[in-house]
Amino acid sequence: MFKRIACLLCITFASSQLFAQGITPTYEDGEPAPQEHGFNRNNIFLGGSVSLGFGTGYFNIGGNPEIGYSFSEWLDAGVAFNLSYYSTKYYDYSGYSDANQKSFNYGGGVFARLYPIRNVFLQVQPEYNWSKYTLTDNSSGTQQKSTFRVGAPSLLAGIGYSQRVVGSASFYTVLLFDVNKDPNSPYRNYDGSFIPIIRAGFNVYLHPGRR
Repeated sequence: MFKRIACLLCITFASSQLFAQGITPTYEDGEPAPQEHGFNRNNIFLGGSVSLGFGTGYFNIGGNPEIGYSFSEWLDAGVAFNLSYYSTKYYDYSGYSDANQKSFNYGGGVFARLYPIRNVFLQVQPEYNWSKYTLTDNSSGTQQKSTFRVGAPSLLAGIGYSQRVVGSASFYTVLLFDVNKDPNSPYRNYDGSFIPIIRAGFNVYLHPGRR
């Protein structure tokens, strides 16, 4: 699992470097770009990310549209929405898949990204998700299906890398974990362990270059 995470982070880092060649650096000569006082509609951004995870008997894919505002060079905040699909297979001692679980999840919350140093940010995202689970059990030799719905709060926290020009565009990749302990969270395994969340996305400001 950790080898896959490292591989995906390397790929997204390389992609961000290519993206960065087409935009002006956020900082010039080590100083932040000048800030305007009060609300500035040029600082509103739209965009989002996609997430992809896979492993032995596990797969998930999702999208996370968002709208936010750059309050300064070191702080972004906004609202994010979630839509994702998960599939997990359970194996017996002989390696036979005797059950599988599929879930469809949707929800949303707010996020904040704090940039303590250039291009690196810390993200906190409290949210609430609703999930529909379908469990198929083949252990008795007869396929049995059951469906149930749950809701759960989550608190995502993690670290990311970004190429960002306030008022123009940005690319980012982030690794998050649900630090809340709700067993119904879509970001937890059936045994309660963490599911790493890797997201990569773009944001575009509403009026790029109009400063």
